[in-house]
Amino acid sequence: MSMALTLSFYSLISEPVNLNPSAFLSEGLFRHEVTLLLPVKNEELSIASKVLLAFGYADRVLVLDEGSTDRTVELASKSGAGVLPAGEGQDAWVKAFLKASKDSEIVVFAYSESLGAFEGFSQDLQALTRGTCDVLVVSQAQRLSVDLEYICLFNGKSPLNEAIAFLACSSKSLNKLYSGPQPGSFRALLAYAEAQGLKVKQRSYAEAPSINKFDSYRIGVVVPAYNEEALIEPTLLGIPDYVDRIYVIDDGSSDRTAERIERVSDPRIHFIRHEGNKGVGCSIIAGYKQALKENMDVVAVMAGDNQMDPAELPRLLIPVLEGRVDYSKGNRLLTSKFMTGMSQWRILGNFLLSMLTKIGSGYWRVLDPQNGYTVISKKALEALDLDAVYPYYGYCNDLLIKLNAFGMRVGDVVIPARYGNETSSIKYSRYILKVSPMLFRGFLWRLRVKYMVLDFHPLIFFYVAGMILLPASVLFGIFLLLGTAFNLAFPAFYTLLALFAFFAGLQMLIFGMLFDMQADQSRGIKG
Repeated sequence: MSMALTLSFYSLISEPVNLNPSAFLSEGLFRHEVTLLLPVKNEELSIASKVLLAFGYADRVLVLDEGSTDRTVELASKSGAGVLPAGEGQDAWVKAFLKASKDSEIVVFAYSESLGAFEGFSQDLQALTRGTCDVLVVSQAQRLSVDLEYICLFNGKSPLNEAIAFLACSSKSLNKLYSGPQPGSFRALLAYAEAQGLKVKQRSYAEAPSINKFDSYRIGVVVPAYNEEALIEPTLLGIPDYVDRIYVIDDGSSDRTAERIERVSDPRIHFIRHEGNKGVGCSIIAGYKQALKENMDVVAVMAGDNQMDPAELPRLLIPVLEGRVDYSKGNRLLTSKFMTGMSQWRILGNFLLSMLTKIGSGYWRVLDPQNGYTVISKKALEALDLDAVYPYYGYCNDLLIKLNAFGMRVGDVVIPARYGNETSSIKYSRYILKVSPMLFRGFLWRLRVKYMVLDFHPLIFFYVAGMILLPASVLFGIFLLLGTAFNLAFPAFYTLLALFAFFAGLQMLIFGMLFDMQADQSRGIKG
């Protein structure tokens, strides 16, 4: 009799299928508490584990096969799931979803790639059992690619792409929906449910990778601090649990910063104290060195002033952990919305530094080089001469120069500014004057190392010619103007010579920059 009932259920949906009768029994009852529908196609390597995971939340699992050509159907059946040749598209899924309500208290549709997050979503099913809602839809927001994200944000649009991860309904509400017109998609089903006056509860989970995604990596965070007694504790307490090690460096603070650090009882903290103020760059390098000793896979930097939102850390970690970049950094300068809290003077200074750093580092797409919210890979750290990194605030600019010279990939991640009670000690009028010579020296060093020592590219000749002709023509022009002011006579072609040298030098520099961009693109270097 049980086999007859089971076959009767399947005849409502499609042709006869391969099934395991024991998988459809629940303590002798033929009405299931929870039926979970799982669409799959050619997933023989993972289908068994997915079915077992699904059985952790449902007493019946129905696999909706979309025409698999491998052993997916066989392995799903052996794992205890009913297998249904549902065809492709949401139209077939909705039909199966509605029909499953005939012998189920609750029916859940879940995309197989979302099963890993089902534990958190399953708590919402209690709303169905309590009757506080009839239909539950959980959307999971996934961010677009970096390029599309930039375009969306620039145009004031959301960079999140909403997609239904789970859809659950009580049998009572599904029976009402089944008696009406047949919707061709889940969105249409939801619209029809709302039109019928059913209580639809919608939840949206913005991109928040499962902690399990980070379990196989050793993640370290460097926290430089100088006179941050008011903010260092909330900074340390806010660092996520998936971080394995926290390297806190007190850079010779004259207040109670060290005392506040020692007051935080977190076994992950490795406290380093400098007797005197050595500079933020020196503090970060000290943290990097300790992270290398302890074999961290990736290392983030979060300033001790609580400016850097720990909720944004996964967005910086994932591109590095997935191998898409070797160094990811925050960017607050894409739109005015993300610069909230920054003064106009600070924004102007940051844009000027961005332009200088683009030329010096060769990362032409990088903005906001002073953003210290970063993540770097172990590979990149091992390639760098950490002792040669600039020890003060310009360390981030210098680091970009060195990363480019060694062919590392850098990516910007748009992150809004977060300013509170902290005050910035950077005075951009003095800072730009101080950092500019370092950027120029770094630029020359990069050209020598990257295009003469480690490799060779003729763009070096364009840069050299431009750097000679352009200042020489300017000086020659000044000489001619002064001479004219003192009534000195010069041949007419002198003026033409000065103009020719100026435009020739400018053209050479532009050619050098173009070849510099192309060289990085050919190597696949981002930034």
